[in-house]
Amino acid sequence: MYDFDLQSQQAYKDICQLKIESAVEHINKAKQTNPNNLIPIYLESYIDLIELFFNEDLVEYKKRKDDIDERISQLKKGNKNSALYQFCLSNAYLHKSIIHVRYDENLSGAWAARKAFMLIKDNKEEFKTFSPNDMLYGSLQAITGTIPKSYNWIASILGMKGSIKEGMKNLKSFVKNNDSWGGFFSEEATFYYTYLAYYIENKKEETLDHIQNGNLDLVNNHLFAFMATNIGINGKKTDFAKSVILNRNKSSEYLQTSVWDMQMGFAKLHKLELNEAIAFFEKYLSNFKGNFYLKDIYQKLSWAYYLQGNLPAAQHARALVISKGGTNSDADKQALKEAKENTWPNTLLLKARLLNDGGYNTEALKLLNNKTLNNFEKTEEKLEFVYRLARIYDDNGNDEEAINYYKKAIEVGSTRKEYFAARSALQTGLIYEKQANKTLAIQYFNQCIAMDDHDYKSSLDQKAKSGISRCKGE
Repeated sequence: MYDFDLQSQQAYKDICQLKIESAVEHINKAKQTNPNNLIPIYLESYIDLIELFFNEDLVEYKKRKDDIDERISQLKKGNKNSALYQFCLSNAYLHKSIIHVRYDENLSGAWAARKAFMLIKDNKEEFKTFSPNDMLYGSLQAITGTIPKSYNWIASILGMKGSIKEGMKNLKSFVKNNDSWGGFFSEEATFYYTYLAYYIENKKEETLDHIQNGNLDLVNNHLFAFMATNIGINGKKTDFAKSVILNRNKSSEYLQTSVWDMQMGFAKLHKLELNEAIAFFEKYLSNFKGNFYLKDIYQKLSWAYYLQGNLPAAQHARALVISKGGTNSDADKQALKEAKENTWPNTLLLKARLLNDGGYNTEALKLLNNKTLNNFEKTEEKLEFVYRLARIYDDNGNDEEAINYYKKAIEVGSTRKEYFAARSALQTGLIYEKQANKTLAIQYFNQCIAMDDHDYKSSLDQKAKSGISRCKGE
């Protein structure tokens, strides 16, 4: 049976706020009250996802791996005539997929994603009025719709066909749903919708405005606080992200994770507060037991030491880029490539990059004022110089100057292995998309995809594919 009794309801609410210990207590009480209720089993799947994702720990993963499959086996024993049967199973498979990918088991993760997709698709067809289907199916539709062309054959083999337009339409309909399910799953649905609106629909300003000025509880809901911090840092709203980290509820009842130290390290680095950045990164690295983004963090630590003029410490951190962590993310791959090349970035350009990444564009532009291509000797430095100017002008809303410098970066770097030209093509496409010039937007998105063998290839291709889909209304 599937019963969101009072204990299960409270457990789910706690999970959405990352109050994991309290959630476990309520789940155990729900099990004691009704051993045949499958909802507590379903909720335990969320806890696996949260703890194994935020606090990546291979030893803990190996302990829990069989439990993840056992929960799915128990959920399969439920009543197939219930709308919650395939819904719960689909979500459990989705959780499994994310966990497996996190631990570099990509093939099994892909098959779990397929199961999740097929189950919720069937459930939506069979139980048309069960509104939570729109939350899960819409999210999976939108994500699948961003798969780059080079990987379309995988999606085809797996039987998954996505659409950003249809997926976001389904998800949005659930977010605005006023029925009892809409209210119950509102926090989870808001989490999905906000992330997808920002990263897939490219509604960056609108999403950031909603996060900053909406009614989201960024103090007592740590899931929302993490989301706001992550999007704030990626959206170059560093001061806002920093305020969320500092003002969140520090009670011990919340999941203890070193993610906050990592995020604060980025916030400090982007303002060139190097001593503080080093302290937060070192604290994070001393507690983190995983591999994801580890090389990337060691790279950022090496940059901080390098900008301080502490080359021995910078070299030590760079050596750890090579020996520690994995290469499952584009950021880790790029960090490893730079470390193996063993060349250091131009100090001026690195400072300008970090300030621009933090949204401190006035300070970044000051550094580059009165500089020309003649101030830089290496081709890669000349390329980065025009790219940095383009990004700053882009962020300041000066589209004409941004496009001018982006085109120069494409001209100089289209055959090079740095990511500057591909990213310039992507950003130019985004500007034209914003201007409603979809033909030119698609042209530059395709130009981004056409460039091969450069840093961040997969993630840039995915962003460009999303742009093409949006422009075509797919």
